[in-house]
Amino acid sequence: MTAYDIIEAKKHGKTLSKAQIDAFVRMVADETASDAQIAAFCMAVCIRGMTDEEAVFLTQAMADSGERLSPPADGIFADKHSTGGVSDSTTLVLVPVLASLGVKCAKYSGRGLGHTGGTLDKLESFAGFNVNLTAQQFSSQVERIGAAIAGQTKTTVPADKRMYAVRDVTATVDSIPLIASSVMSKKLASFAQVILLDVKYGDGAFMKTARAAEQLARLMVAAGTAAGRQVEAAVTDMSAPLGDAIGCNAEVREVIEVLRGKRNNLSRLSLLHCERILRMAQGTEEKRAKTLVQEAIDSGAALEKFRQIVSAQGGDTAAFDDAEALPLAPERVILRAPGAGKLHIHAQALGKACAQLGGGRQREGEDIDHTVGILLKRRAGDSVAQGEEVAEVFCRERRQEALDLAQSAFEVRHSYRARPLVHCIISKEDISDVRYQKKDNG
Repeated sequence: MTAYDIIEAKKHGKTLSKAQIDAFVRMVADETASDAQIAAFCMAVCIRGMTDEEAVFLTQAMADSGERLSPPADGIFADKHSTGGVSDSTTLVLVPVLASLGVKCAKYSGRGLGHTGGTLDKLESFAGFNVNLTAQQFSSQVERIGAAIAGQTKTTVPADKRMYAVRDVTATVDSIPLIASSVMSKKLASFAQVILLDVKYGDGAFMKTARAAEQLARLMVAAGTAAGRQVEAAVTDMSAPLGDAIGCNAEVREVIEVLRGKRNNLSRLSLLHCERILRMAQGTEEKRAKTLVQEAIDSGAALEKFRQIVSAQGGDTAAFDDAEALPLAPERVILRAPGAGKLHIHAQALGKACAQLGGGRQREGEDIDHTVGILLKRRAGDSVAQGEEVAEVFCRERRQEALDLAQSAFEVRHSYRARPLVHCIISKEDISDVRYQKKDNG
């Protein structure tokens, strides 16, 4: 069979067999399929959809397109993946907390695209931090201190690398089966037995509605369960920034504060995820899991574990003792409440503004200015007076368009209706009725 035949079948809405999907993914990985053919396939899937079975086959085929990693040591390995949001630094809180409690975290992460930096970009805020570990370095570090966070190797899931690059420029990113297979293929190529998925919805998330986020969550749980992994998904709110800082250095500063005991939505969600993974990985009773996680913070064990991770990967640990080691850009602009009432904060506008000021990348491969940042002075739902200071922007040059966009993120209304931080939890018991015939636009 040829790539043309497979694209033609999906174009006409036919259900692809495992053999057809395996063949197409092989052609993507070995570069037999052209970028044009990948684009055509993705567009056909985007328009015609996939059944849940097709999506699972696609996930497994992409996971098998490259090297499958072996566990670096004995024990239970856990992983967490977020579909992305604004001021979402949960990985940098979660990994050291879990590692300090004996749950090994060998985590492969990525870079940001579209607004603020991704996990690897944030870790590079520590001067000298090495995200490019060899398999041996990665394994050795996990065995020694219980955690490592690095970029994926070039031989891991090569089919996804090509497909993702094409999707990003062909308006085919927003296909639930393609998103699910991209995320889960990378998880299945790794070795975590326990996987928690944080699927965001709202203004600052890719999925705008809870319904669409639930659909994506169910499909990813189905793909992981089919591969024999223990997978759960939390559908969580991203209508406002999760933390109080946006931008690489600013967010890493906040992570250190959270590991010292700061409380806000970033800390609450991070610790809830830790509790959930602890229960999945070790069978810990709910109340006991909450106690253990809080003790890891209160005792300083989690903060010390984060310091160990940074030091082990060559990073400068000065910021653990002096926040100025993570500097913010010299230009400071104050944003103020446009009226009196309840504050609404639009996450997406702040994320895009940060990127336009240099704190994120518009195109893959662009450099990020780690010092650009936005610090929130008030949170969504707070009562504010007109002209009250609501945020500070730190930048190197005052790009008025970006500053206007940041200011537009703050709106004042008569009332504020808070949404639950966690909308729902989806486990393998919730996936029996999964169907993905068409793309859901909410």
